Amino acid sequence: MYNRACVACHAGQLPMAPKPGDRAVWAPRLSQGMDTLVQHVTQGFKAMPPRGLCMDCSSEDYRAIIQWMSE
Repeated sequence: MYNRACVACHAGQLPMAPKPGDRAVWAPRLSQGMDTLVQHVTQGFKAMPPRGLCMDCSSEDYRAIIQWMSE
């Protein structure tokens, strides 16, 4: 799912999109709580489009992707 929908922004094309594995950038986001981060993905937040352009991703998918990217 990351490679299909998330990579377009999170692999470095958009400087404000946190990159996978960048723990320093992810830490303040994670401190908001996973529910808030999933809500940001689902509803859209700042430059992130609603659903992160993954129209068939579930909340569980988003949680797994966020967890993976933040490690």
